[in-house]
Amino acid sequence: MASHNTSYKAGVAKGQAQEKTNQMIDTAKETAQAAIDKTAQTAQAAKDMTYQTAEAAKDKTVQAAKAAQDMATQAAQATKDKAGQTGQAARDMTSETADATKKKSQETGQAARDSAEAGKEKTGGILSQTGEQVMSMAQGATDAVKHTFGFDGTTK
Repeated sequence: MASHNTSYKAGVAKGQAQEKTNQMIDTAKETAQAAIDKTAQTAQAAKDMTYQTAEAAKDKTVQAAKAAQDMATQAAQATKDKAGQTGQAARDMTSETADATKKKSQETGQAARDSAEAGKEKTGGILSQTGEQVMSMAQGATDAVKHTFGFDGTTK
């Protein structure tokens, strides 16, 4: 009976040990599963954080590109406006210069006409006087010749 009792106790001890081993295995499995779950949660959180960071970086890059594009557009428009203003100013200045040159040419032409007219009048006056003097001298010479030849009616 002793061996039966010993066998029984050994079986009970073996069963208890088996049960204890199963409990420890289950606890280890649960701990491992908890670690796996925790690792998965941490990995998912890291993945989510990486995605959010990438999205934020993408949004900032898009905003920076949009701002750069807006600045470039504004600079181009400002350059275009300035070029238009400069071109208009040049056209205005050219028009004003042309008008001033035209006016000066007209004034110079009028002054030349006035001077020519005065010269013509003066020359005409001199020529007229000279003509009268030549006619007077010619008449005097004619009278002298007539008188000399007796054609003047004074000699009878």
